Amino acid sequence: MKKLSRREFLARSTAGTVAAAALSRSPVAFAAPPDSPNDRLQLGIIGVGARVQSGLMEAAQAVPGVEIVGVCDAYRGRVQRAIARTSGRAKDYGDWKALLADPSIDAVIVATPDHWHRTHVVEALRAGKHVYVEKPMTLVIEDGAPMIAAAKASGRVLQVGSQGMSSKIEETGRDIVRSGKLGKVTMIRATYNRNTRSGAWLYPIPPDANEQTVDWAAFLGPAPKRPFSLERFFRWRAYWDYSGGIATDLFVHLLTSIHFLMDAKMPARVTAMGQNYLHQGTHEVPDTVNAVLEYPEGFTVNLSSTFNNEASAESGYEVLGKEAALIFREGQMVLKPENAIEGNHWVVSSWPEALEKAYYDDPKIKAEERPDTWPPRVRTRSEVYGEDGQDATFVHMARFFDSVRQHKPAVEDAVMGHHAAAAAHMVNLSLRQRRPLDWNFATETVT
Repeated sequence: MKKLSRREFLARSTAGTVAAAALSRSPVAFAAPPDSPNDRLQLGIIGVGARVQSGLMEAAQAVPGVEIVGVCDAYRGRVQRAIARTSGRAKDYGDWKALLADPSIDAVIVATPDHWHRTHVVEALRAGKHVYVEKPMTLVIEDGAPMIAAAKASGRVLQVGSQGMSSKIEETGRDIVRSGKLGKVTMIRATYNRNTRSGAWLYPIPPDANEQTVDWAAFLGPAPKRPFSLERFFRWRAYWDYSGGIATDLFVHLLTSIHFLMDAKMPARVTAMGQNYLHQGTHEVPDTVNAVLEYPEGFTVNLSSTFNNEASAESGYEVLGKEAALIFREGQMVLKPENAIEGNHWVVSSWPEALEKAYYDDPKIKAEERPDTWPPRVRTRSEVYGEDGQDATFVHMARFFDSVRQHKPAVEDAVMGHHAAAAAHMVNLSLRQRRPLDWNFATETVT
């Protein structure tokens, strides 16, 4: 997952006003500092790929009293680099089972490919560890129930790593939605477009990667057996065995945020289409996906993504209400009030002149509409909210450790992580089966 933007936002003259100054908070404000050695937390990491080493390690190290003491990964090069990032203090456990067997480790980050999440999370909880698992929580819908059950039985914290849950602008957005300021929300439009090789998960493969430096069996684990493949190992998001592609890597961010903002759990019906137009030789998953999700709360979500062009629509989403819209783009949120004015002049001007005059003499009509020649109404300005330089990944990680120390529920618990992932899985099931799918709220299954 990418970090949210650290951009600073300038006040807009006629377009809007900045209203974010009062929202400032420290990235580690949610993690209580250690008062004694008993408050110190020892952290192990299972899977130390790019997301961990470009964000999560730094976020964990920023929390007072947290020390990364152990790592493991199926590629030797990543292990060595991760240990170096701890100034040599972390231990290479070689195998994830050995890491979980160490009683001195209090918590683990699970950042392995999606097909390993269920096993690693359940076993970590059974071993008495608190768990921060990268999104999506599951590879398939059926993984969710045993992970939720394991979290409940263990009494440990399980937090899912969709950092938007800890974004200041999304928290503010939820307050605005709850206030009723948007009016009735009927549609949310969300996009996540890319147009680079790395954006399509075609990452560079390190030159030293081979059957001696990559533990292929450790990578495959519960997945179907396949011949050794560096492409599958380093570009696993492009393959159905290990990932759900666009839906579970990108849409899951949007879905988590939408569920959070709208206090929604699951869509009642999902219809999706997707094709692989550009990457037939390198991808099993589609590179272009469109989906419509109907929610029982009374709104529809339109999701779209392509790896062909990122200029047509910036990544983000729009919550469209009768009275106003919330627009989330590039680390900022804009509250844009509606200024809809009834404009029937073009119709009424075709009436007899006396009827037209009488129409506009009606006080109610005067209050609701105007001919084009009337002075324009004073329009309410937009309000622009920013992150104020805070990084949601850091805050999300700090909140995880705060939940561990304070014995509080996770900000994104197993149930919420399961539902966000399940909605994304429904997108994939619909496009692969080429039919609409319904969610059974009683059985938590797809029909």
